[in-house]
Amino acid sequence: MDKQELGAFLRTRRERLHPEDVGLPSGARRRTPGLRREEVAVLAHISTEYYVRLEQGRAPRPSGEVLAGIATALRLTDAESDHLHVLAGTAPSRSGLHRRDVRPSILALIERLPQTAAFVTSAAFEVLAWNDLAAALMEDFAELAPTDRNLARRAFLGPATLYGVSDAAEFRHHVVMHLRSTVARYPSDPEVTGLVDELRDGSPEFARLWERHDVQAPQMLTKTFHHPAVGDVTVDCDSMDLTDRDQHLVLYSAPAGSRDAEALALLNVLGAEGVKESR
Repeated sequence: MDKQELGAFLRTRRERLHPEDVGLPSGARRRTPGLRREEVAVLAHISTEYYVRLEQGRAPRPSGEVLAGIATALRLTDAESDHLHVLAGTAPSRSGLHRRDVRPSILALIERLPQTAAFVTSAAFEVLAWNDLAAALMEDFAELAPTDRNLARRAFLGPATLYGVSDAAEFRHHVVMHLRSTVARYPSDPEVTGLVDELRDGSPEFARLWERHDVQAPQMLTKTFHHPAVGDVTVDCDSMDLTDRDQHLVLYSAPAGSRDAEALALLNVLGAEGVKESR
């Protein structure tokens, strides 16, 4: 149970709600944002004293029934409710380090997708495997040290342009929310906690977003790359969870016969070396 993180998460979820959101009268002007602690306690059917102690990081581990009541009171989404259980220590937790070895079948799969840029990321956003088209569209990851293949580090501490994508700000927000969940699952992994500390120290934007305690990212359906060799390329984005290793398979494709599909085909011919020469 991470008492401090649990308390902070509850506080931020409470402060985002208005009385009318939960069927309560707004009443007189409030001095602080959101619901009052006693209002959450009533809605969750627990004592105000116990809820206050939860937010202050002084309460013992709550039961699953109590957490369900709090999740309902705070109008948590499924992802937020899952995160609440992880912080409270009532969900199955992963031990040790996050996995960085990719299944051979996944490695073979991404190589069999010549018209789709495909890559695999770890729970901490390190690019673990990629095909030639992904290297041509983004960068040649083979030339980078493993620490430099981390998309979270690249998004917040790297060049101002993130591969020329149109949704860099949205992606950075997605990174923060995903890492918030990753830290809860791997609290003793130095690679994960060290990355978060590095980003909090090196990026004011990351530090600001981190304090929001958001854990549910909006789905990114399309993305436009401003590519130096082929111009703008708009791709469909699909991400698949590889749950056995807590990894993600990311696929960028374009409708057959479209101008974007032709651009991807050209990039596949040029390859990473050809793109480098055209810069």
